Amino acid sequence: MKFRIDRDALAEAVAWTARTLPVRPPVPVLAGMHLVAEGDRLKLSAFDYEVSAQVSTDIDVEDAGTALVSGRLLAEISRSLPPHPVEVTTDGAKVMLRCGSAKFTLLTMPVEDYPTLPEMPPAAGSVGSDEFAAAVNQVAVAAGRDDTIPMLTGVRVEIEGETVTLAATDRYRLAVRELHWKPERPDFSAVALVPAKTLADTAKSLTAGAEVSIALGGTGGTGEGMIGFEGGGRRTTSRLLDGDFVKYRSLLPSEYAGLAEIQTAPFIEAVKRVSLVAERNTPVRLSFSQGEVVLEAGTGDEAQAVEALEATLEGDDIDIAFNPGFLLDGLSNIGSDIARLSFTTPTKPAVLTGKPPEEGVNPNYRYLIMPVRLSG
Repeated sequence: MKFRIDRDALAEAVAWTARTLPVRPPVPVLAGMHLVAEGDRLKLSAFDYEVSAQVSTDIDVEDAGTALVSGRLLAEISRSLPPHPVEVTTDGAKVMLRCGSAKFTLLTMPVEDYPTLPEMPPAAGSVGSDEFAAAVNQVAVAAGRDDTIPMLTGVRVEIEGETVTLAATDRYRLAVRELHWKPERPDFSAVALVPAKTLADTAKSLTAGAEVSIALGGTGGTGEGMIGFEGGGRRTTSRLLDGDFVKYRSLLPSEYAGLAEIQTAPFIEAVKRVSLVAERNTPVRLSFSQGEVVLEAGTGDEAQAVEALEATLEGDDIDIAFNPGFLLDGLSNIGSDIARLSFTTPTKPAVLTGKPPEEGVNPNYRYLIMPVRLSG
């Protein structure tokens, strides 16, 4: 194998592929990055039996071939190369990189022991890459981190015709986002539970292209328990999680007793300031009345903080308390300069949304948050 490649193109492709390399590979070859040079393209792959990543980039090929080298080492080397074209050659059990006056020699691993990457499921449709990344980011923040309950560490992806609904919950909050996409078939419908971390990393890394193609088996065909994403010459597949996701729609209240509106940016800053005195796992209290909301944290002999902000309120005065970290996650993701908080009682879930573009339009992002019971 012998080829030449632009230094920045190599560094970018290797860095993207190396994201999916396992930290503690179950077998040594999974720490490797698979290189295939043929035609005028270099294909780099990584796979850990759960997630696969593959990217292709332009090269000048002299001799086609394949090699398997330490992925992390290749990533560190390619990141630190001087700004010159890179020449890559194989010599027996070694791969040599020459870049300007720098020369590196890497040992290869047995290519024949490397597992075959999974096939992409059938293409289901496409969505704008920036909108998809933003939507996934809004929802993944509410996914659980506890691996003992795997289904709560995932994002539920529901596809029905031209609508994709993403939902995630850790039992203390729930985030739901709807977006439009272009399905391959107008009657396509499917449901998948995708690991939240994988989905968030993937969506963020595929914004180089204008669109992301989503590959998924439809109703009646699970696509081999796999979902695939492709965009900008990059392709990722991920195994789906097993288990039944919570019936989250029943958690969203159908009617509310009160609605408050607050400027988002000042609200975020005030929550951050007031929560400085909140001990771990203690809430920030919000007291809504006509024209203002008073934020408080700390009680009794502890440090205390109080701050008042302008707010509009429809309905009766209400005192309600939230975990400040969960509240900030929601406020940071509503994507609106006005935050709307809809509530029923101080002990039942409240729903945080941005202000919809037009009255009567349902917000496409809803963040349900469980209140903390106030003592006394």
